Amino acid sequence: MTAIQQEKISDTLKELFADSKRDYLKMMPAMAKSVLRPIQPQDLKEAYLSISKEQGEDLVKLIEHQDLKHIVEFGTSFGISTIYLAKGALLTDGKVVTTELIESKAIRAMENFKKAGVEDLIDIKIGDASQTLKTYDQPVDLLLLDGWKNLYLHVFNLLEPNFHRDTIIYVDNADMSESREFLQSVSRNSKYRINYRFGGKVALITL
Repeated sequence: MTAIQQEKISDTLKELFADSKRDYLKMMPAMAKSVLRPIQPQDLKEAYLSISKEQGEDLVKLIEHQDLKHIVEFGTSFGISTIYLAKGALLTDGKVVTTELIESKAIRAMENFKKAGVEDLIDIKIGDASQTLKTYDQPVDLLLLDGWKNLYLHVFNLLEPNFHRDTIIYVDNADMSESREFLQSVSRNSKYRINYRFGGKVALITL
């Protein structure tokens, strides 16, 4: 990674994290709707829902140290986590495939990838992940689950044929109830091991 690439990525992430701090006000309408019905993805089309800087750097180190090249992300949002994945991919000559349900978010994410200078490393698929990842036929070195929590198991099962003995599944929001149900389901298969990071907010699943 060149100094110019590093600077563009750092500047873009700094700008995005500053924007994400204003997320609270954008979440208020969704919180109001949640009184009447469960929150839907469209309710959060203006919200970042981003990983932390510490998690982002953790992902970069994981990608570099394990030499991960085939990286898949469920849940692009505005692209903060995806940019960290691409930062890691720059160090391993890897590529990132990411999927986002909401088109307006995906468009914003693509603009952010261009600002960061990593757009050539990222293939963003717009739509329902059950369809956009259905034809994925490459190995999965790293899978980041950071989308709608009740779909974690579905995406996991969809991509499981592409897992290998060195695959790592990085689960964000592992402490949420639907994520815990997913992890309990995975733990029933003895070939998987689960370790926790960041006080239980993140789970790493390995084979």
